[in-house]
Amino acid sequence: MARIRPMRGRDVPAVARLHHAAMGRSLWARLGLPFLEALYRALAQSPLLLAFVYEEDGHVRGFIAGSPDSSRLFRETLRAQGWTLVLPAILGILRDPSLLISIVTTPMYFTRSRVHDGVSAESMFCSFEPDLRGRRVSGHINKVLFDELLHQGHRYVKVTTDADNEAAIRQLRSWGFEDAGTFRFYGKVMCAWVLDLEESDRVEPVSRHTEDPGPR
Repeated sequence: MARIRPMRGRDVPAVARLHHAAMGRSLWARLGLPFLEALYRALAQSPLLLAFVYEEDGHVRGFIAGSPDSSRLFRETLRAQGWTLVLPAILGILRDPSLLISIVTTPMYFTRSRVHDGVSAESMFCSFEPDLRGRRVSGHINKVLFDELLHQGHRYVKVTTDADNEAAIRQLRSWGFEDAGTFRFYGKVMCAWVLDLEESDRVEPVSRHTEDPGPR
């Protein structure tokens, strides 16, 4: 737990690389590393982003990013920082024009993945270097995010996965997430999962993690 801290601006390149390596089939990763770096820099300007990194010997080797209100986070980020994403997105589309359709449909995600009105908090992205598997790092960094969400007064958190991502589904079930239904997005079947933070014996309403003592 001592190696987990809030994400800083200087962490963005490492976080983008981790995202790209683990989620290479996703839309954002297919747009390329320049887009991912621009996206995380833009999101980091909002207090609605909750992002934490796992660091060993000065190297960021894992991260998690979530929000108490993911829909509002992206909406406000696009309004305030969307101009910084235009050029990287265009470059990504020029490399793969088929991405344009997915980009146009992206705003529909928040409607299609909505489980019920009481769930606005979401864990959105999480990635680690492969050799960290089995060391419980993922469980620790999820706890940091979930503790903070409960501390902020959110009872539920949502996660969405591809329906065929068996490893992610096993981990979510181990945490106590419940299947909240499926939906189609980006041409594939996805699942929404919800965890009751108040009922989870692994989550505490204690904020120990949001203070950032170091330079950005």
